[in-house]
Amino acid sequence: MAIKLVKGQKVDVNKNNPGLHKIVIGLGWDVNKAAGVDFDIDAAAFLLASSGKVHNENDFIFYNNPSGGNHSVIHCGDNRTGEGDGDDEQIKIDLRAVPANIDRIAFTITIHEAETRRQNFGLVQNAYVRVFNPENNEELIRYNLSKDFSVETAIVAAELYRNQDYWKFNAIGSGFKGGLGALCRNFGIEVEDEDSETPTHETPNAANVPTAKTPASSPSPQIPLTKIDLLKKKVDITLEKKKLSGIVAKVALILDISGSMTSLYKKGTVQNVVERTAAVASRLDDDGVLDIWIYSQDFWRMPAVTENNYLGYVKREILDKKKSLGKIFSINNEPPVMEDVVKKYTKQEKSPFPVYLVFITDGGIYKDREIKKILISASKEPIFWQFVGIGKANYGILSELDTMGGRYVDNANFFALDDIDKISDDEIYDRLLNEFPMWIRDAKAKGILK
Repeated sequence: MAIKLVKGQKVDVNKNNPGLHKIVIGLGWDVNKAAGVDFDIDAAAFLLASSGKVHNENDFIFYNNPSGGNHSVIHCGDNRTGEGDGDDEQIKIDLRAVPANIDRIAFTITIHEAETRRQNFGLVQNAYVRVFNPENNEELIRYNLSKDFSVETAIVAAELYRNQDYWKFNAIGSGFKGGLGALCRNFGIEVEDEDSETPTHETPNAANVPTAKTPASSPSPQIPLTKIDLLKKKVDITLEKKKLSGIVAKVALILDISGSMTSLYKKGTVQNVVERTAAVASRLDDDGVLDIWIYSQDFWRMPAVTENNYLGYVKREILDKKKSLGKIFSINNEPPVMEDVVKKYTKQEKSPFPVYLVFITDGGIYKDREIKKILISASKEPIFWQFVGIGKANYGILSELDTMGGRYVDNANFFALDDIDKISDDEIYDRLLNEFPMWIRDAKAKGILK
């Protein structure tokens, strides 16, 4: 039975089936009868580097460039009407043959000449993307796209991405205005404006946009994506700069919710932290989710943050549940939550991946001896602690991490910010991920990581 996904969910494709090498991506849709018969929808694939961009225009696979990636990705042909049952268009993938420099394969659906014909995906229904085994036609994965699209003329339906030696499937379902031109620019292919003379569908290289070409030095124009999409792009840049592309980790966020943090919760600062860290998890974490703890005198394991639920998370899961949570906004007590974090990742949910923790506090640290003991003990575990101060209070032992002795490996970093809301996304990601690569190197040298 096929695994059915909702937007934002990710699932392994061949980790539990190592003999599965050849798959087919099937995409289907139905056009509302009221839309008329002259409605042409196209599927395509973009072969992406770790930067999220194509290497060149040959990595854009569609009906007029049906083969790419050393013939590992094959477009099976254009369906001009979308009539009939079953898949409307299919794309074949040989997972073994995909070049090593291809990190992801994004699958898209666009409406041909949508602007000219005044059409959009509000007139399309029952759209889906599925994965099946061509040897026995067994359907493995299915993602039915939502009906929330109204003005969009292009959709990134899903993607395949590498996870160490295997491939995973990500149900994306993100819509664009601007048709295939917007998608091409988003994936690093520069195209002429769609308002210019548009070739017919039979013209070579015509698919909603004129002939595509690889950009030289001018940057691609900004595409109106969701906030988390924009943050993910900035994370990708930092990961590449820090040589962290391809690293997989468990990602968690620990939030101080002592009394002095009250205003930072209410004015949205903590929500901003959650969103920025969720973007890191979407790129680093093995499941794309962000584990959350909050702590005051006590601590609480909170629902994980995903690309589907990050909006309004702090208000919905914390502030609106203040009464049921108990003694939040009281004194701060770091050791119990730190011990619980270590317990989860070393005993309860052991993983082959390292753990990257972002620990947010506004200070008032006074249990120096206990915190130091925990960090020393955890220094032999695959856990890296990134402490961030967001107040002007006493940070105690955290200010001494650079010189703290007794640890098997330097497993923690600390920096303080007067006002995190005023720090750019680029700067915060640069600082958050600055020492993580050095810890990975040292942890591998000491045998903590393989």
